[in-house]
Amino acid sequence: MSAQTQSVKRLTPPDIRARKGGEPLVCLTAYDAPTAKLLDPHCDFLLVGDSVGMVVHGLPNTIGVSLDMMILHGKAVMRGSDRALVCVDMPFSSYERSKEQAFDNAARVLQETGCQAVKVESGVYVADTIRYLSERAIPVVGHVGLRPQAALAEGGFKAKGRDEASRNRVIEEAIATDEAGAFAIVIEGVAEDLAQEITERVKAPTIGIGASASCDGQILVTQDMMGLFDWTPRFVKRYADLKTSMEDGVKAYAAEVRDRSFPGPDQVYKARKS
Repeated sequence: MSAQTQSVKRLTPPDIRARKGGEPLVCLTAYDAPTAKLLDPHCDFLLVGDSVGMVVHGLPNTIGVSLDMMILHGKAVMRGSDRALVCVDMPFSSYERSKEQAFDNAARVLQETGCQAVKVESGVYVADTIRYLSERAIPVVGHVGLRPQAALAEGGFKAKGRDEASRNRVIEEAIATDEAGAFAIVIEGVAEDLAQEITERVKAPTIGIGASASCDGQILVTQDMMGLFDWTPRFVKRYADLKTSMEDGVKAYAAEVRDRSFPGPDQVYKARKS
C-alpha cells in the first residue's frame, strides 16, 4: 500500500447493499458544497440528481440537463461531504444510445467528480447497460416507477403502478434492474403496495420517493422538504419553512439598507491610528 493511502471514511456501494432489510437508508439530494456539508453527517447517501435542472437552474423538466452540469455539481458535492456515498445522475441522452456510450460517460463522471456511483433510469431496455457497467467496475443505482426523463413521452409526472398493466411493467423493470447488478434501486411515484412487493422481491435495497415506508430507505429533494417552494408534490413532508425565513431576512435587510442602518458600526472598518 502506498504511504499516501488514507483510510476510507465514506460509505461504499457494498455498505449500502448490505443495508437490505436493516436500518433504513437516509438519502437526500445535494447540488452544492455548503448543502452537502450540512447533510453529510445525517445521510447515508447523497444524490446529485438531474432534478438540479429544475431546482437550481429553473428548467421546466430534466431533459435540458447536460453531462457537464452533472459533473460540475457532482464535484461541488464531493468537496462538501466526506462520509455519505455520493451518487450522480446520468442525464437524459448520456446513456441510452449504446452500452459503450454509457460506459464512456459514466467513467467520465466517476473520474472527474470522484463520486462512488451513477444512477440511470431503468426501463427494461436499460438492463443490459446496467450489467455492462457493473461488470466493468462502475457501481450503478437503478430508478423505476415514475421516471422524470420520460415525462415528455408519458405526458407529465404521473404516478405508476395504479393499474394492472402499469404495475406489471414496473415490476418487470425492477426485477431486470436487480438482476443486471444495480446495488440499489430508487422507486418513485408508485402505489404503496407495489413498492412493498418490489422491496420483497429484489435483492438490492430499495429507496422510496412517493412509494412506501416499507422500502429499505427514503429520499427527498432537499429543497422540497425544507420548504423552499410554494408547491411540493403530495409525497413530500415539509420539515422546515426556509422560504419564509429567507423572505423575512431579505425584507429586513432591504429595510435597513434603505434607512441606512446597515452597515452599522460592527460591519465597517475603521482607519488605524498612526
